Amino acid sequence: MGISTISVRVPDEVKQDLKYFEKEEKLTQTSEAARKLLMIGLESWQRERALQLLEQGKVSFSKAAHIAKMDLWSFADLIQERKIVWIKDLDMLREDIRAAK
Repeated sequence: MGISTISVRVPDEVKQDLKYFEKEEKLTQTSEAARKLLMIGLESWQRERALQLLEQGKVSFSKAAHIAKMDLWSFADLIQERKIVWIKDLDMLREDIRAAK
């Protein structure tokens, strides 16, 4: 995985919140805090997006797990926690069974 640099302008309030997060997490640099929060936010977004696409029937279970960057079992646990009904199409179910083999 390569490393890239980005520059972001944020309101003063966000900068203060970031400094607070940095202190609470015992991090040494604001950029380290920003990276950690960015990763947390992206992971959350990926999971929510995968759940949304699965629930809408736009992707299969295995594809949704891939989008969420989770293994199949952890993703199944997440679906169960959220009480999401995802088996709506027999073809997608067959695809998931093939992918699980």
